[in-house]
Amino acid sequence: MIHIDQRTHTTPDSTEVIVLAPSGRLDITTAWQFRLKLQECISKHSPHVVVNLSQVNFIDSSGLTSLVAGMRDADKVKGSFRICSVHPEAKLVFEVTMMDSVFEIFETEEEALDGTPRTAAT
Repeated sequence: MIHIDQRTHTTPDSTEVIVLAPSGRLDITTAWQFRLKLQECISKHSPHVVVNLSQVNFIDSSGLTSLVAGMRDADKVKGSFRICSVHPEAKLVFEVTMMDSVFEIFETEEEALDGTPRTAAT
Protein backbone atom coordinates (compact mmCIF):
# COMPACT_ATOMS: atom_id res chain seq x y z
CA MET A 1 0.00 0.00 0.00
CA ILE A 2 1.26 3.45 -0.89
CA HIS A 3 0.28 6.61 0.93
CA ILE A 4 -0.50 9.51 -1.41
CA ASP A 5 -0.99 12.98 0.00
CA GLN A 6 -3.27 15.09 -2.20
CA ARG A 7 -3.64 18.87 -2.12
CA THR A 8 -5.18 21.41 -4.43
CA HIS A 9 -3.28 24.57 -5.29
CA THR A 10 -4.94 27.50 -7.04
CA THR A 11 -2.61 29.60 -9.18
CA PRO A 12 -2.92 33.40 -9.46
CA ASP A 13 -4.85 32.94 -12.72
CA SER A 14 -7.34 30.64 -10.90
CA THR A 15 -6.05 27.41 -12.43
CA GLU A 16 -6.48 24.47 -10.08
CA VAL A 17 -3.41 22.26 -9.82
CA ILE A 18 -3.50 18.93 -8.01
CA VAL A 19 -0.36 18.21 -5.99
CA LEU A 20 0.22 14.51 -5.34
CA ALA A 21 2.93 13.48 -2.91
CA PRO A 22 3.34 9.71 -2.69
CA SER A 23 5.57 8.30 0.02
CA GLY A 24 7.54 5.09 0.19
CA ARG A 25 8.33 2.99 -2.84
CA LEU A 26 6.88 3.49 -6.30
CA ASP A 27 7.39 -0.02 -7.63
CA ILE A 28 5.55 -2.98 -9.13
CA THR A 29 3.47 -3.44 -5.97
CA THR A 30 2.33 0.20 -5.66
CA ALA A 31 2.55 1.73 -9.14
CA TRP A 32 -0.96 0.61 -10.16
CA GLN A 33 -2.48 2.39 -7.13
CA PHE A 34 -0.59 5.54 -8.01
CA ARG A 35 -1.66 5.23 -11.66
CA LEU A 36 -5.32 5.00 -10.62
CA LYS A 37 -4.92 8.05 -8.38
CA LEU A 38 -3.41 10.02 -11.26
CA GLN A 39 -6.24 9.00 -13.60
CA GLU A 40 -8.85 9.97 -11.03
CA CYS A 41 -7.28 13.38 -10.38
CA ILE A 42 -6.88 14.24 -14.06
CA SER A 43 -10.38 13.08 -15.06
CA LYS A 44 -12.34 14.35 -12.05
CA HIS A 45 -10.43 17.27 -10.55
CA SER A 46 -7.91 19.03 -12.78
CA PRO A 47 -5.81 18.26 -15.87
CA HIS A 48 -2.90 20.04 -14.16
CA VAL A 49 -0.82 17.83 -11.88
CA VAL A 50 2.38 18.26 -9.90
CA VAL A 51 3.92 15.08 -8.47
CA ASN A 52 6.17 15.71 -5.49
CA LEU A 53 8.61 12.80 -5.19
CA SER A 54 10.51 13.98 -2.11
CA GLN A 55 9.17 11.05 -0.04
CA VAL A 56 9.70 8.36 -2.70
CA ASN A 57 13.08 6.79 -2.04
CA PHE A 58 12.75 4.01 -4.61
CA ILE A 59 11.23 3.94 -8.07
CA ASP A 60 11.38 1.14 -10.63
CA SER A 61 10.22 0.77 -14.23
CA SER A 62 6.61 0.24 -13.09
CA GLY A 63 6.75 3.52 -11.20
CA LEU A 64 8.20 5.31 -14.22
CA THR A 65 5.48 3.77 -16.41
CA SER A 66 2.76 5.12 -14.12
CA LEU A 67 4.32 8.59 -14.36
CA VAL A 68 4.52 8.39 -18.17
CA ALA A 69 0.86 7.29 -18.29
CA GLY A 70 -0.10 10.24 -16.08
CA MET A 71 1.78 12.63 -18.34
CA ARG A 72 -0.01 11.21 -21.40
CA ASP A 73 -3.40 11.51 -19.67
CA ALA A 74 -2.71 15.16 -18.82
CA ASP A 75 -1.49 15.88 -22.37
CA LYS A 76 -4.67 14.36 -23.84
CA VAL A 77 -6.81 16.90 -22.02
CA LYS A 78 -4.43 19.82 -22.65
CA GLY A 79 -3.21 19.76 -19.07
CA SER A 80 0.24 19.92 -17.55
CA PHE A 81 2.27 17.30 -15.74
CA ARG A 82 5.26 18.26 -13.66
CA ILE A 83 7.52 16.41 -11.27
CA CYS A 84 9.35 18.07 -8.41
CA SER A 85 11.60 17.41 -5.45
CA VAL A 86 12.88 14.08 -6.73
CA HIS A 87 14.45 12.12 -3.87
CA PRO A 88 18.23 11.79 -4.42
CA GLU A 89 18.02 7.98 -4.49
CA ALA A 90 15.25 8.05 -7.10
CA LYS A 91 16.92 10.75 -9.22
CA LEU A 92 19.48 8.26 -10.54
CA VAL A 93 16.70 6.17 -12.11
CA PHE A 94 15.46 9.22 -14.05
CA GLU A 95 18.99 9.98 -15.25
CA VAL A 96 19.93 6.40 -16.21
CA THR A 97 16.69 5.89 -18.16
CA MET A 98 16.94 9.41 -19.64
CA MET A 99 13.44 10.10 -18.32
CA ASP A 100 14.81 13.34 -16.89
CA SER A 101 14.61 14.69 -20.45
CA VAL A 102 11.04 13.40 -20.96
CA PHE A 103 9.45 14.97 -17.88
CA GLU A 104 9.34 18.56 -16.72
CA ILE A 105 11.29 18.19 -13.47
CA PHE A 106 11.61 21.04 -10.97
CA GLU A 107 13.82 21.30 -7.88
CA THR A 108 11.01 22.48 -5.59
CA GLU A 109 7.23 22.27 -5.45
CA GLU A 110 7.05 26.07 -5.55
CA GLU A 111 8.99 26.14 -8.83
CA ALA A 112 6.75 23.43 -10.29
CA LEU A 113 3.62 25.37 -9.33
CA ASP A 114 5.04 28.61 -10.74
CA GLY A 115 6.45 26.95 -13.86
CA THR A 116 5.01 28.29 -17.04
CA PRO A 117 2.97 25.75 -19.01
CA ARG A 118 4.83 24.11 -21.87
CA THR A 119 3.93 25.26 -25.32
CA ALA A 120 3.88 22.98 -28.34
CA ALA A 121 7.04 24.69 -29.64
CA THR A 122 9.27 23.51 -26.79
